[in-house]
This record gives sequence, C-alpha cells and structure tokens, in this order.
Amino acid sequence: MHREMETSYSQLLHAIGEDTSREGLVDTPKRAAAAFRFLNGGYHQSLESVLNNAVFEADTQDMVIVKNVELYSLCEHHLLPFIGKCHVGYLPKGKVIGLSKVARIVEMYARRLQIQERLTKQIADAIQTAVSPSGVAVVVEAKHLCMMMRGVEKQNSVMTTSSMLGLFRDRISTRSEFLDLINR
Repeated sequence: MHREMETSYSQLLHAIGEDTSREGLVDTPKRAAAAFRFLNGGYHQSLESVLNNAVFEADTQDMVIVKNVELYSLCEHHLLPFIGKCHVGYLPKGKVIGLSKVARIVEMYARRLQIQERLTKQIADAIQTAVSPSGVAVVVEAKHLCMMMRGVEKQNSVMTTSSMLGLFRDRISTRSEFLDLINR
C-alpha cells in the first residue's frame, strides 16, 4: 500500500511536468505518501481506542467547555487543507470525559477526508456516545485553502458550523450561555 502511494505521487509529479529524478524531488513521493498517511491517521482510530477508558463518574451537571482546540483536516473535494478551531461543550449527567480526550476526538475525526459540516456532527455525536450527557454543543470555525488558494481566492473567509444536541438544542438559554462563553 505504501509503495502504491509513492508510485501515485511520482505519477502526479510527472503529470505536471516535473522530473522526479532531480535532487529536490528524489524522495518527494516517499515523503508525500508518509505525510498523506499521517494527515489521514484518523481512519485507523476508533472512539473506544481514543477514550482509552477515560470516562469518569462525576456528580456535576454544570457545563464543561473545551475551547480553541486546533484542527487540521483535508477537504474531501480538493484534498486541500482546512485549518481552524473547535469549541466543545457538554452538560454531564453522571459522567465526564478526560480533558485530553475531547481534543483527541476532534483530532480523530479531523484526520480523515472531510467536509466541515460532517466533522462538526461527528464530534458532537462522539461526545454524546462517550458520556450520554444532557446536551452537547460543538462549533467549528475554519479557513479552507480550497477557497483561499484556488477558486474564488477569498483570503479572509471563515466557515462556521455548529451541532447542538439535547438541552443545547432545546433551551435557548443554555445555547446562549455556551456561545457567550466560547466568544470571550
């Protein structure tokens, strides 16, 4: 499989008119294949492996927020990066998740070919599955290089998506509190 990817990258370089035997490109197919595998490492992870039993009993029902979690993903339409941040909130109902696990969940889904809308929902659904809270809120803000480097070439555009589950969807006051806290 690794060799197939290297061959494919070599063919792509030839197709744009490059000479893969020149000094700067000799190892590029190998490096590009390794980078692509790394950037899509989320396909080899599961929610269970990411959580690694870091779900704990807790008697709090107060909102938990992890904000500004960096994310790097590749858009499935152009294979170009989108880069941004994710804000996650949930209302515990007997269980909390280890703090680093929130970032690891974001990373797992971001490291797959994505569209931002699906990524946002996958993160929310994973938190819901992990700890069955009273509600989950996820907001993702990202810049898409497919829109910045090509196409309309709009350098300052930012896409924002949200997924609200449970009380975050049903209660405007809960949703407003979350949105206010992530925007501070």
